[in-house]
Amino acid sequence: MSKLSEINDWLQQNLPRLVAEYEVPGATVAVTVGDEVAEAAAGVLNKNTGVETTTDSLFQIGSITKVWTTTLAMQLVDENLLDLDAPVRDYLPGFRVADEDAAARMTVRQLMCHTAGFEGDLFTDTGRGDDCVEKYVATLHDTPQLFAPGEMFSYNNAGYCVLGRIVEVMRGKSYDDCLREHLFAPLGLTRAAADAYEAIMFRAAVGHLTPDPEAGPQVAPVWALVRSNAPAGSMLAMSARDLLTFARMHMSGGADVLSPESAAAMQQVQSQVPDLALMGDAWGLGWELFHYPQGTVIGHDGGTIGQNAFLRLVPEHGVAVALLTNGGKTVDLYQEVFRHVLRELTGVELPAMPEPAAAPKPLDGKRFEGVYVSAVGERIVTQDADGRIWMETVPKGIMAELSPESAGRTELVPWRDDTLVAAEPVLGIHMPHAFVGDDGQGRALFLHTGRADRRVAR
Repeated sequence: MSKLSEINDWLQQNLPRLVAEYEVPGATVAVTVGDEVAEAAAGVLNKNTGVETTTDSLFQIGSITKVWTTTLAMQLVDENLLDLDAPVRDYLPGFRVADEDAAARMTVRQLMCHTAGFEGDLFTDTGRGDDCVEKYVATLHDTPQLFAPGEMFSYNNAGYCVLGRIVEVMRGKSYDDCLREHLFAPLGLTRAAADAYEAIMFRAAVGHLTPDPEAGPQVAPVWALVRSNAPAGSMLAMSARDLLTFARMHMSGGADVLSPESAAAMQQVQSQVPDLALMGDAWGLGWELFHYPQGTVIGHDGGTIGQNAFLRLVPEHGVAVALLTNGGKTVDLYQEVFRHVLRELTGVELPAMPEPAAAPKPLDGKRFEGVYVSAVGERIVTQDADGRIWMETVPKGIMAELSPESAGRTELVPWRDDTLVAAEPVLGIHMPHAFVGDDGQGRALFLHTGRADRRVAR
C-alpha cells in the first residue's frame, strides 16, 4: 500500500470524528503527492438545510486568493509588462494614500509582501459592478500610513486590492475575468467560482459563526464579504481538488502558467514576520513561508465570514494539502489533519500552538501599556496593581458588525520574549500578541497580531 493510500484510509476513518469533535459543520480535505490525489469530506454544508459535504463541494478560500492575485501579477512580469520594483504610480497614476511621499515611493513588490505600510483592513463596499475594485482603490486617498514603505511586515488586505487593480488596468478587464481567463482556463479548473453567482451553480458551503459557545456554530447572516475586496480574498470559492491543481502548478515550476523563474521568485523570502506561531516566520511574493527544522513549507490561510481554508505545500517532496471548512474550531482541525499528513508524507513536524508559560516571570508593563488602534479595532493594554496585563478590545467598522463577540477584556500572559498570549483560549487558541519596535523609552511602537496596530497613547 502506498503512503497516499494510507493517508486516504486515515482521512476516511478520522475526518468525520474530528469534524464532530471540533464542532466544524463541514469540511473537505485533499492531499496530493505528485499527480495523485486523495480526498475526503464530512459534515454538512449548511446546518439549516443539512446538505451533506462532498469532495466536489465549493468553499470560499479567503485570503489564499492573494496567492492567485500574485500569480496574475507575475504573469505580467513574465510578459515584461510589470516591474516589481517600479512605483505603484507607474501603473496607477492616480493612486493616493494620506502620506503623499509614501504613495509616491511605494512599489509593486511591497504590495505583494505586505510591507507597503498603510492601514490594510478596509472593507469599503463600492458595489457589485465590475468597476468595484477601481472605485475601492479611489477610496484609499485618506488612508493612514502606519510606517514607511518597506520598513516592516503588516498584513495588508487593501494592498492586495491595489495589486488587483494593477492587474485589471494592465489586462483591460475585470479582476474576475482575469481569474477566469488567465488561471481557471489554463489550469482546467471545473469547480471554481469567482463570485456567488457562479458558486450557486455548484454544491456550495455557507459559513457558520459561533456568537454563543453553548449554541455552537450557526449559519452566518451573509455568504461573502464585499466584492471590492475580491483580489484580497472576499469571493473566490472552489473545491479542494481544484485548489491543489493550482498548488501543483506552483510546485512544478509554473507548468505553462508562470515561468520557472517567477514561480521560484514567489517562494523566496521578502520580509520577516514577528513571532506569532499561527503565521509563517517570513513572507515571499504572495506565499507565506514556514522554515521548520525538517524542511521548508509554503502556504497560505484564508478566513471569510464563517469559512476558513488552509493550504500547505512541501515542494521538495511534491506534497500539498488543502483543508476547507465552514465554521467551528477550525485551527484545531487543521492541527490534527496537517500534523498527521505532513509527518507521514514529508517528515515535517508542525510546532505546537502557543500555550501560556508554565511558570511566568513578573512583567514590567511599561513596554506593553498603551492604546493601539486600527480601522477595525482599538486595543487598550494596561497593568493592574497585582502586575497582571489586561487588554480591552473595542471592535470598530465591519468587525463591530461581524464579530461583536471580539469585544471584551482579556488577560495577556508571557509566552516568548515580547510576545504575550491570551490567558484564555478562544475556539481553542491562545492568541499571540507581539509588541514590536521601541519609542526610545522602552515602550513598544506596535501591537502586532499579523497586522501592526500603532500605539497612539499610554
